[in-house]
Formats: sequence, C-alpha cells, structure tokens
Amino acid sequence: MRVVSLVPSLTEAVARSAPGTLVGATDWCTHPPGLDVARVGGTKNPKTDRILSLAPDLVIANEEENRAPDLAALRAAGVAVLVTEIRDVPQAFRELARVLGDCGVTSRPRWLDEAEATWSSLPRPDTRRTAVVPIWRRPWMVLGRDTFAGDVLARLGVDHLQAAHPDRYPRIPLDDLRAGEPDVVILPDEPYRFTADDGPEAFRGLPCALVSGRHLTWYGPSLAEAPRVLERALRAARP
Repeated sequence: MRVVSLVPSLTEAVARSAPGTLVGATDWCTHPPGLDVARVGGTKNPKTDRILSLAPDLVIANEEENRAPDLAALRAAGVAVLVTEIRDVPQAFRELARVLGDCGVTSRPRWLDEAEATWSSLPRPDTRRTAVVPIWRRPWMVLGRDTFAGDVLARLGVDHLQAAHPDRYPRIPLDDLRAGEPDVVILPDEPYRFTADDGPEAFRGLPCALVSGRHLTWYGPSLAEAPRVLERALRAARP
C-alpha cells in the first residue's frame, strides 16, 4: 500500500500501525516526530499535483478538516479517497479501525486497544463544570454543537456552553463569551495557538486552562493519554 494522509491524527495512527505505508502527509502532520515522507501542503490547501505524483493507492481525509473540491479532484484523477467522519469518541475508535483496515493493517494495534480501554473505563465525574472553548480569535470562534472535542470534554465532566448552538464552530463576540460566566475557559494550542500571553488576558477574572490541542482534538495514539493530560491541565486552570 502507498498511502497519503491529509489528517494529522490519522497520519500518526497509520505511521504507528503500518510503518512504511505512508508516502505523503500534510505540512501539519507533526507526529510521529521525524516522520520522513513527502509533504503535500496544508489540510485546507493540499497540492493535488504533488499527491498524484506519489501514485498513492489511497488518500485518507476527513469531512471536517479537508475540502470537498480537493477530494473530488483526486477522485476524478482516479485516486481512491477514504473520508472519515468523527463527531464523538466511540465514532473515533470505529473510524480508526476502518482506516487501519483499509491501509492493510491485519491485526488490531495495541495502542488502539489501550486507548479504547482508557476511555471505556473512565469513572463518572463527581462534579460537572461549564466551559467556553475558543478555537480561534480575530474573530472569536468556539466549539459549538456536535464536535469530537466537545464529546471529549463532556466525558471528563466539562459541558461547554455552546453545545446546543446551531453551528458547529460559531463566531461569538467576546463580550457574550464573558457574559456566559463559564466555570473555566479552555484554550487549546491549535488550531489557534493560545498561550499564557495570548488568550487568558481576554478573560480576566475567569479561570483559564491552557490545553494540548493534540490531546483535545486528535483521534489517534494520543487518545490513550488524553484524559490524564487534559485533566491535569484543567486542574491547573488559573484566573
């Protein structure tokens, strides 16, 4: 198999489970470190001519991360494209198994069993907190309805305030976000790279948790440690 991945988390999953299968990945595919494959541009602007030059048997994509016209162009050129849809944790495990199977992995990798066991054995949270979860600023965008990251947080006892919003990633004025008076503001380091100096100052007086975007939004080997990493970051929230 010759596989090109347009999804960073799936790149990590395939690289871990089927070494040598990947021949191309996006510029944003940072894991595993030192991955030595051809780079084919970004998730939103892949270089289709570069992908085709790699003669892949399969291109892996995601309905949220990648643009339909790019995937249509690859299909029109005769390339098989597998498009995943992942809106919650159980669906992530089903789709990961499907992707790995289509990439020729014949036995279920240990990391996938360990990750699924980790999530299935999570204790029921003793308390629940409300949150605002920005993913971008200028303009401010937050998690809305039906998102993988939202389901991750809900399983850890955190309910984000825009979970019922009609949009999946709504734009909401900062004053309205503050007015919601969340118990915590969760600031991931991707897709926007929030840092201690860029983000918390907009929510003065509210506890802010700086979290790993990889552990909040990626569906792959990082799922095994995500609950521990995220809970540690939430405990460290500072006003």
